[in-house]
Amino acid sequence: MSENIKFFQNVQTYVDQAAGFTKFPKGLIEQIKVCNAVYQINFPVKIKDKIQVFEAYRVQHSHHRLPTKGGIRYSDMVNQDEVMALAALMTYKCAVVNVPFGGAKGGIKINPKQFTEDELERITRRYTFELIKKGFIGPALDVPAPDYGTGEREMSWIVDTYMQFNQQEINASACVTGKPIGQGGVHGRTEATGRGIFYGLKHACSFADDMKKIGLETGIEGKSVIIQGFGNVGYYAAKVMEENGAVIVGIAEYEGGLYNPKGIDVEDLKKYQLENKTIRNYPKAKFFKDSNFLMEHECDILIPAALENQITKDNAPRIKAKIIGEGANGPITPNAEAILTQKGTMIVPDMYLNAGGVTVSYFEWLKNLSHVSFGRLDHRHQDDAYNKIVDLIETNTGRKISQRERDSLHGASELDIVRSGLEDTMINSYENIRDILKRHKKMSGLRTAAYVDALNKIGVTYERMGVFP
Repeated sequence: MSENIKFFQNVQTYVDQAAGFTKFPKGLIEQIKVCNAVYQINFPVKIKDKIQVFEAYRVQHSHHRLPTKGGIRYSDMVNQDEVMALAALMTYKCAVVNVPFGGAKGGIKINPKQFTEDELERITRRYTFELIKKGFIGPALDVPAPDYGTGEREMSWIVDTYMQFNQQEINASACVTGKPIGQGGVHGRTEATGRGIFYGLKHACSFADDMKKIGLETGIEGKSVIIQGFGNVGYYAAKVMEENGAVIVGIAEYEGGLYNPKGIDVEDLKKYQLENKTIRNYPKAKFFKDSNFLMEHECDILIPAALENQITKDNAPRIKAKIIGEGANGPITPNAEAILTQKGTMIVPDMYLNAGGVTVSYFEWLKNLSHVSFGRLDHRHQDDAYNKIVDLIETNTGRKISQRERDSLHGASELDIVRSGLEDTMINSYENIRDILKRHKKMSGLRTAAYVDALNKIGVTYERMGVFP
């Protein structure tokens, strides 16, 4: 019998498990757990020759830090429970990676594939107008971002709509992140979640004693990887993992899965998917109609990078991966986690591992507030300084430095700075979580440690704020 899964309750369960490892009273924990504001919207849009009413949400989970931050998803699966859970995860995620936002999330209950681009634009702009009316969007209030079913295009419509209603707001472009570069976006945002997954798993695999417990060698190189989901997150995770020596043996999508023990060429598969609108019939791997079966295949690392509740108590006993890196939000239920932990599976939790998106969104927000791109002020100065050093080496050694060697020394571009900041964030955050786990022998795993880390940071902030009379 399948689990009756409530996503928000799953998040609350994890918080309760972690609360006992903190010093905070029950009342403060309850304040941290609740959603501070839940906004359900029903708005009309004319689609072809009919008026259609759309159900939508924006949830602000925590106001301990402002603005609140979180994506907007377009899916016919959107409901209040899901949006509340995702908003809560954003609060804890931001705390874990030291991004100074409260958590939020939004969604419209639609299947975007059923609408034209013009219709999606009108739906998006009307949704934005509804958020503006109630003060649920703004650079200092609530800053949305892309999520499942949305991307740069939708964020472009949102920022344009907001700016039309806030023409005197000098920081208006910071009302949303994940924008196109020409509208204030930041280089590296599109790849951020997938690249962050790589940085997190790379660091998790660098500790010899941790790897020994699960029967693996250190490092990413040579490890077999199966990824569920080949959208933005799954694709970039697969791409960067492959570039760094991992073997992508399986890719699962909603229409089925592909498996090749010798490895799947990620770029070749993406090209095939874009040309054919599917991964079916890809000639260089075996196709499985049941993509969930592929998650149960032998591999070193499994990355569920699609939707929540993909690994339950029903299929957890059959999962063979030694490491599960949660690319999606909430892909493992608490009951499934208990089974996997008992088996000795290492779970690198979502609230840490997929925080690359919000980390780089934070960088974009800072760029919008400062009104200058990263690296613009000192890129040329650094280039000149490196060239002078190379010229000095040539003069003193008599050795001619090749142009290729010169080109490898250059001032940091915006992309270089973003990637460096993201990697540093993922390394430092993982070490904080791991240190907490090592200090508490009775702690079940990295997820509990991550929640403890988040609760400690959020709880201290609430204590300092006090209670407004």
